[in-house]
Amino acid sequence: MTLSVFVAFWAVSILFVITPGADWAYAISAGLKGRVVIPAVGGLLSGHLIATMIVAGGVGTLVANHPTTLTVLTVAGAAYLLWLGLNMLAHPATPHSDDFQASGSWKRWAIKGLCVSGLNPKVFLLFLALLPQFTDTTATWPVPMQMIALGLIHTVSCGVIYLLVGFGSQVVLQARPVAARFVSRFSGAAMIIIAVVLLTGQVLD
Repeated sequence: MTLSVFVAFWAVSILFVITPGADWAYAISAGLKGRVVIPAVGGLLSGHLIATMIVAGGVGTLVANHPTTLTVLTVAGAAYLLWLGLNMLAHPATPHSDDFQASGSWKRWAIKGLCVSGLNPKVFLLFLALLPQFTDTTATWPVPMQMIALGLIHTVSCGVIYLLVGFGSQVVLQARPVAARFVSRFSGAAMIIIAVVLLTGQVLD
């Protein structure tokens, strides 16, 4: 693969990364909690890596050709986002509301992040639609390795942006608890809206 292909893929990929969505909402909520941004973002990135491996391994096409499997993934992801969103509305986070973060808390935030991105069918479908377009069957690298390399580029971009979003929300809202609660509720509402859109799409299909 040539450098121009990597740059072209990154240019397309970054447009998706900088578009606010469930991942952004989760990174913001982690930032408001203080010391869980890194494990939360790590969980999000794990979901992207899993999606990369699934598509690169050829399972992506198999799943895409079985609507029932994709429907189950979509409903599960939407239900999880709905649950997270409702909890954020009911219990909005404030900056440093927990001065001490136990290791269990770090683990919970990482697992939640993995579920947010790993159960998001849009992440899976993005990789399924995007990665094959930038591979070359005549290249010296095998196609699966090309997909893994491209997926890693996307994941690194996600990591940089999500860390900026998480730590940025913490710094900006640290001294504004009222604004922080509003942003937390807004993030929860965004998750609920995304969940409703996913479920509505399944009903209309």
